[in-house]
Amino acid sequence: MKAKPNNNINIKNKRATFDYEIVETFQAGIVLTGTEIKSIRDGKAALTDTFCYVYNNEVWVKNMYIAEYSFGSYNNHQARRDRKLLLNAKEIARLAHTAQTPGFSIIPTRLFLNEKGLAKLTIAIARGKKQYDKRESIKERDDRRAMDRAMKL
Repeated sequence: MKAKPNNNINIKNKRATFDYEIVETFQAGIVLTGTEIKSIRDGKAALTDTFCYVYNNEVWVKNMYIAEYSFGSYNNHQARRDRKLLLNAKEIARLAHTAQTPGFSIIPTRLFLNEKGLAKLTIAIARGKKQYDKRESIKERDDRRAMDRAMKL
């Protein structure tokens, strides 16, 4: 009997919501090798300093860290190679159009395993925040914490 896949893998890009204003999100599959998916299932991946780009009507994720698999042999993968994302043609066209617009970026926000055990990447069209917007976000977060503390008392 086949064991159920471990679906509690949820790797987030915590800097994304601080540095960017999320406009729209998409869910994409990732083309991976065998040792890469094993490392993701072990939870050894990171999305810091990661971004996406469109090249030849294909979407690629660059600088995504997936640790080398500890039991991998000579067949092990490179930790920070470019990986192809799987999206439909309409989504790729929308991302390509938005990527050419000044001020917008395509950033990955979350890496997770779906119910079938497949690795999925949530990517977002995002607009960069200015310094004063970041300070405003910090102030709102602190105000929310203070209100929560007052409600508990």
